Amino acid sequence: MNDETRNAVERALEQFPEAAALPEAVERGRVVFGFDGYVDRVREMVADRSGPQDFDRLATIESLGDRIERSVAADSSLSFEWLQHGTRTGGHTCHVSRAFGAWSFDPVMVGMYGDPIAEPFATEFGDYEMHSLGEPGVTDAIEFDDGKLMLTEIGDTMELDWATLDDGVGHDTLVDRIDGASLLGTGYWSETPDLPDILKGLSSRWDEMADPPSHVLVDPGDVRKLDDDRLRAGREAIGRLNEVTNVVVSSNRAESSVIADAFEGEVDRSFEGDIEAAFDALEPTWYVGHGVEAGVVATADGVSSVAVPAVDEPAMTTSSGDHFNAGLGLGLVTGLSPAPAVVLGNAVAGYFVRTADQPSLTAVREFVETYLSKF
Repeated sequence: MNDETRNAVERALEQFPEAAALPEAVERGRVVFGFDGYVDRVREMVADRSGPQDFDRLATIESLGDRIERSVAADSSLSFEWLQHGTRTGGHTCHVSRAFGAWSFDPVMVGMYGDPIAEPFATEFGDYEMHSLGEPGVTDAIEFDDGKLMLTEIGDTMELDWATLDDGVGHDTLVDRIDGASLLGTGYWSETPDLPDILKGLSSRWDEMADPPSHVLVDPGDVRKLDDDRLRAGREAIGRLNEVTNVVVSSNRAESSVIADAFEGEVDRSFEGDIEAAFDALEPTWYVGHGVEAGVVATADGVSSVAVPAVDEPAMTTSSGDHFNAGLGLGLVTGLSPAPAVVLGNAVAGYFVRTADQPSLTAVREFVETYLSKF
């Protein structure tokens, strides 16, 4: 907790409508999200079992690492028992669309939902406009107190490029759905390696739109999977799109560090230093980093950091980054300045990890109102 955070929260309270005025004060409309789709199996690992119904949970990634290290040192194989606690839809398009749908926006989902659309997506998002481009991925998301481990089969996003997207949705349909939308969100670059080609394609058609989105939100994902050539292609594509709209890149702390190292070299930096280096490298309008301890945003005017109130016993951490992006996107469509928009991102993510549920617009406002008291 610090003065910079206090100032950012105070400005968020000034810029985001008061609870009594919600939800009417938020102008809602169409939002478009692409281009992934996952079925998430939420799991936990068993540390020790004493009976059919009695066991101790493996609580931390650190303890998982310790067991793996001991097994390697002993030159021994290793097995774990895990339990599944439900199945849900996941990925950028699903998590962010779910949040915006709860806020009574009109999400258009473009991604990997199967042909025909698979039951989990049809059940949850049947009332939304959906354009399926291929088969979804499957993720086993293992929850720990200090983070999560996700084991993923990617699905068809690896094969997606601009030509496939343009053909799959329809040449004119894609432009028509983006035209008039208040936000376009894309994720994840790491699992759609040809996302730079998609961004170039979008920028080439931007002037065909009468009322294109004023912001495009880009989530790189785990960019450790990308080689240097793809990262450089991303810099060019983001720069080209940023010439016709405002590109906001949002990544977690580890991903931000990878991007900073890829372009600026591997040196010791603070979180703020990583975000500044990533901003200088990719040259978007904003570069935002989100972490357990802080959210950081870099713009042409400098770098701001907003501390995050800690959660001792999170209800769920899987997709906390996507919920941060939903809050950040809400800040973008409601016209918040950078640091207050990060406060909204932290608020939506903070509500989610405490409750495993979506906040209403009123709950977002109430979280911001009590933000400082949570430290």
